[in-house]
Amino acid sequence: MAVKSLSIRIDPELLNRLHVVADYEGRSANSQILILIRAAVERYEQEHGKIEL
Repeated sequence: MAVKSLSIRIDPELLNRLHVVADYEGRSANSQILILIRAAVERYEQEHGKIEL
């Protein structure tokens, strides 16, 4: 499966805060965002069942 790109609009202050969190965790901002997305999908699936594609 090919890796897809996603462009988002984000407030500069929030982006700076994301970088602080990512740096603290030893990750890039991109990796930190992927972890947050995976966690959100996991929470959704726990509540609503597995997403079938």
